[in-house]
Amino acid sequence: MQSETAETLAILALAWLSGNDELLPVFLGATGASLDDMKTRAEDADFLGSVLDFIMMDDAWVMAFCESQGLRYDEPMAARQALPGGASPDWT
Repeated sequence: MQSETAETLAILALAWLSGNDELLPVFLGATGASLDDMKTRAEDADFLGSVLDFIMMDDAWVMAFCESQGLRYDEPMAARQALPGGASPDWT
């Protein structure tokens, strides 16, 4: 996945998360981010990676996000890998 496509998908994830009244406070509490941070860092690839990291912590969250956007379940992981810090480690 190209980085621009990954950022677009992550922005969709951020918007979905922002509209989720149950999950948004969990994200804010877990990351220490504020609503202002979400607004000002919406185009920051590192922050967007953290949004995807958070959503991918629970399969139900991935499924809900993907179903709301008409995405395949593997697309958030592909997007995360294309953003800074998302490359799979090479242990060899």
